[in-house]
Amino acid sequence: MSRYPALLLLILLCAAHADEGMWQPRQLPQLAAQLKQAGLKIPPQDLSDLTDYPMGAIVGLGYCSASFVSPEGLVVTNHHCVQQILQHNSTPDSNLIESGYLAEAYDEELPGGPGQRILVTVQVEDVSTKMLGGLDDGIDGLLRKQTLESREKELVAECENEPRYRCKVHAFFDGLSFFLIRQLEILDVRLVYAPARNIGEFGGDIDNWMWPRHTGDYSFLRAYVAADGKPAAYSRDNEPYRPEHHLTVATGGLAEGDFTMALGYPGQTYRHRLASEAAQISRWYYPLRKQLYEQMLGLINDQTAQRPDAAIKYNSLVQGLNNVIKNYGGMIEGFDRSGLVARKKQRERELSLWLEQQEFANAPLADLDKLVSEYRSGREQRMYYRDFLRRRATLLTAATRIYRLSKEKEKPDAGREPGYQERDWPRIRESLERIESSFDAQADQALLLHHLALYNEQLQADQRVAPLDRWFDLDGKKFDSKRIGRLADDMYSRTRLGDTATRIELMQASPDSLESSEDPFIRLAVKLYADDLAREETEKRFQGRFQLARSQYMEALGQWLKQQGKPLYPDANGTLRVTFGQVTGYQPRDGVRYTPFTTVAGVAAKHTGQAPFDAPAALLAAIGREHFGVFADAELGTVPVNFLATLDSTGGNSGSAVLNAEGELVGLLFDGNYESINADWYFEPEITRTICVDMRYVLWIMETVDGAHRLLREMGLGPAALHARRPPASVN
Repeated sequence: MSRYPALLLLILLCAAHADEGMWQPRQLPQLAAQLKQAGLKIPPQDLSDLTDYPMGAIVGLGYCSASFVSPEGLVVTNHHCVQQILQHNSTPDSNLIESGYLAEAYDEELPGGPGQRILVTVQVEDVSTKMLGGLDDGIDGLLRKQTLESREKELVAECENEPRYRCKVHAFFDGLSFFLIRQLEILDVRLVYAPARNIGEFGGDIDNWMWPRHTGDYSFLRAYVAADGKPAAYSRDNEPYRPEHHLTVATGGLAEGDFTMALGYPGQTYRHRLASEAAQISRWYYPLRKQLYEQMLGLINDQTAQRPDAAIKYNSLVQGLNNVIKNYGGMIEGFDRSGLVARKKQRERELSLWLEQQEFANAPLADLDKLVSEYRSGREQRMYYRDFLRRRATLLTAATRIYRLSKEKEKPDAGREPGYQERDWPRIRESLERIESSFDAQADQALLLHHLALYNEQLQADQRVAPLDRWFDLDGKKFDSKRIGRLADDMYSRTRLGDTATRIELMQASPDSLESSEDPFIRLAVKLYADDLAREETEKRFQGRFQLARSQYMEALGQWLKQQGKPLYPDANGTLRVTFGQVTGYQPRDGVRYTPFTTVAGVAAKHTGQAPFDAPAALLAAIGREHFGVFADAELGTVPVNFLATLDSTGGNSGSAVLNAEGELVGLLFDGNYESINADWYFEPEITRTICVDMRYVLWIMETVDGAHRLLREMGLGPAALHARRPPASVN
């Protein structure tokens, strides 16, 4: 493992095609020539300084990306990224998911709800030597995993010497290197403005991942802190946070061929996975999960159809299910169309031949492929039991977490399982509080019974869970839905875990008191505990072995690609990245060419009066008046709505700031195109595009349709600024 610094150096020196690659900010000075050639006008080194403009304005939400756009902590992100917040603040009589919301003053801004965070990355430190130094390649996988966990805990404890910061060690290049990332954690997040559903979700699931697109996918939040300027939990006495930097919002926009870049927190990509992994994903994992999610979606819709309160509670989950179902469908099609598995097999044959010629000390490709095959043997158990039955039964999940917390509290803090240390207790509490706005007993029970039936039907004897079988008297044969339904009725009628105060109170309970509890879900969690630990140990042993095998494979892959002058960049892992490219359309198939912009005329043309193509009357009237002013594109003669760019992105990039060559905010990244959904696995420059909402459309709606004049003034876009084109603002 001592060779990783040399590999990281070659990564910096071998720049990819400008449109491909999710770059760490620290890498960008080495890409200065490419950035300038692509059209960037600000110094490339500015993009590597996390405390300067523009990087100091970029924030994460934990699940989406966002950015500061005013001195008073105003944050812009996507509309679909605030669904949980809208859900938290909605009732059947005041459904903000449908109507949207605009606060006219600070005191009208609504609390985001439990667990909402704004995270500002302030420091990144290479800790590869501290994590990997002296770690013998021959040790047991479980010991390797435990050693890495222990070292990470030590680094995090030292990093979090101030309570307002959150730290995490992230693996890059599949564990070839590690970086400690420190983030300012703002705890009081409030909803300021979200357009109505028929703007923010115009086109709905029909248009999801599709082009042409006409969606106003934007919303505004605000960060609040205590009077001393430090992060604090929600309080009416808190004040708006004043960031050191906020983005300048451009009133002018982009044109075809213009340079653009996106700054955000992409979640995860898999471009360095093996052909055998790609085959399993495309032929088994995606098709099965798509089917299971479709079943879940149908169940939820049936259970909430005539109950508006329940429908609100499941709104965010339903949106997520619709999105992932379409995503997986596109993935399956994309794998078949692109011949991805065959491409990977060919590359691996070439790599194997090169490794033989180099007489490598180990066989990294063969070792990793063997481990992948070994791990595959437990895939059904992980899918049906762990991923669906256990994670989709809300009260069982809560009971499991409460009991595990009680057991972990018996250990010294440094010896506790990650996720259960004292630093994690506030997040556990928030997760238990969030159940209030996302749980309905009737729907939850239906999902539990559904997944129990699948578990009973699909798992063979060697993958079954004995304490679960005993509890429900399951034998893998016929599923007695009436008998088990009565047992579930009894469990849901007798449990107290549906009450938020009870869940929070139980965080203080001892193992003894929980073990004597009469609550059926607590009792089941206790019975499952030993089996959970055994399966967790098996999983960790695999993780330790994977860490070594994948990092050795990445080292070999990097050296091989270096010989060819080809790049190796890190897969996305939820950390701050920069991607750059240009505004351009694409040709999805023979005889069809997509232009890079849509306009408000397309909104009117798509309008049917029925969801999801039911544009608001005020928006249609504004389009009809054609008073577009400074927001009109000179070439198009009207207001652009969405645009395409060759930006490399994935889930988590939603809400990413899209900047022009001067570093001004010109759009928000919110989607990818259907033809390149499998870009998580393979980047195709000819067709891979991201879809962004144009800030000219956002600002035009704010001024003309929704009257968000207070926010426009706050962003420095009062009437004088909006109705006279400005030169590019200074970023100094």
